Amino acid sequence: MADLNRIKVVLAEKKISNKSLAEHLNKREETISRWCKNKQQPSIDDLNKIAEFLRMDIRDLLNPSDWSKK
Repeated sequence: MADLNRIKVVLAEKKISNKSLAEHLNKREETISRWCKNKQQPSIDDLNKIAEFLRMDIRDLLNPSDWSKK
């Protein structure tokens, strides 16, 4: 699976732990870890909550797609 989200990168840039995000979202750390490793993707609702928590645009949590290569 391609890296669809940038959650791991953004958390590192902002020096926020998976545990802090998990507590804020009331999710298990394992869930956050799967999102960070792009093994599973958060819902749009969860992405929106993450963006609000990190005070950033939701689009900045996603890797851009280059549709011209398809």
